[in-house]
Amino acid sequence: MLDAIRSDIVEGIVPPGTALEVDVLAATHDVSRIPVREALMTLVGEGLVEHQPRRGYSVTRLADGELAELFGVRGTLELAALAVAVRLGGPADVAAARAAHDALQRAVDAGDERGYHHQSRAFHTALTRPSAMLRLLGVLDRTWDLTEPYRPMGDLGRDEARALHTEHEDMLTAFAAGDAERLLATAAAHQENLAARVRAREFPTRPAAAPSRRTRHRTLGATRGNRTTEDER
Repeated sequence: MLDAIRSDIVEGIVPPGTALEVDVLAATHDVSRIPVREALMTLVGEGLVEHQPRRGYSVTRLADGELAELFGVRGTLELAALAVAVRLGGPADVAAARAAHDALQRAVDAGDERGYHHQSRAFHTALTRPSAMLRLLGVLDRTWDLTEPYRPMGDLGRDEARALHTEHEDMLTAFAAGDAERLLATAAAHQENLAARVRAREFPTRPAAAPSRRTRHRTLGATRGNRTTEDER
């Protein structure tokens, strides 16, 4: 249940700012209110959910400037992981990174925005995982999760996607060669290009589309108002 709620938030199925009702989530997942509240409090700790007394739970809405700030944090963490990963990575890690790169290439060629979004993260993960720095990678994952609902790369045109993917190719080449200096320089430039794109644009919270049946079971604001039960306080 925790993973399902987290996935709905990260995937943007439940947009930032959406209120979450304990009773609806409990009914959806066929559990009592207690594990729902526990799951929501875990997500509060991860920064994905906010809780306010007498108002209940809602999906976190980033303030102005926070998305760009998180991209900067994400880039710094990734560079720290890459510095170790390029030294520890072996042939199996290179093969995994190459497979992730190929999957990303297919998404670029197909103009598949959702596929690009998923495969880009998978590629970056394949490059950083060999660092085996579990605490750092955990923080990096949580930071990445906070940026995902906003889909800042969601409107990439094919040309821009290909330009960013060329940078991925350069990162893969450096990683495979064990060239730490080149990898870190290329990755830093790539991260700056991503951060600059975010800084140059504003990403207001997208209004929720007409909710699907699945979404309606997970949201409060669009269908149930702002009613708060005693259990949510």
